[in-house]
Amino acid sequence: MFSKIFFIASILALVFGLKTAEAEEPNLKVLRKQMLIAIDKSKTTDSLFNNLNGIKEKSGIVNGFIGGLFALKAKHAWNPYLKLKYLNRSEKVFRQALIEDPHNIEIRFMRFSVEHNVPSILGFNKDLAADTEDIIAQLGKKNYGSADKELTIQIIKFLLHSKRCTPAQSQALNKHLTELT
Repeated sequence: MFSKIFFIASILALVFGLKTAEAEEPNLKVLRKQMLIAIDKSKTTDSLFNNLNGIKEKSGIVNGFIGGLFALKAKHAWNPYLKLKYLNRSEKVFRQALIEDPHNIEIRFMRFSVEHNVPSILGFNKDLAADTEDIIAQLGKKNYGSADKELTIQIIKFLLHSKRCTPAQSQALNKHLTELT
């Protein structure tokens, strides 16, 4: 019962948080929390997707979240054809998001996370190295984009735990992590 009330309250907060003027960005803190819920809840994924997709003028970060939501739709789908269709759309939307905001570490992190978690046999992992390199370069410039300090620390920890970084990259990430904590 409490979980249903929490779910409904979360959706209402999301709807009212995202139903701002067309030119305004959604509340990224609320959006990030909803994305975490959407990882395990297909209804949250669908609701969040519909809300973000309804924004007329989407920024790079909004498209990045939509790319992540397509990947979550693939995760929740049971039909293999739909899984691949959603992953292809995810990849396309991430590309568009990075055209709009090429050095946003949050967008690059979302794509890295998707590619890291998709089985490599599907071929959706071709941007892992580029995303890692650009994230580290932007951290070096202290260009965190839309990411706040807490998210930046989580991005660094995820990259380190992914075991996809070279020793030099891991060393640079550990240095940035020390500076931020």
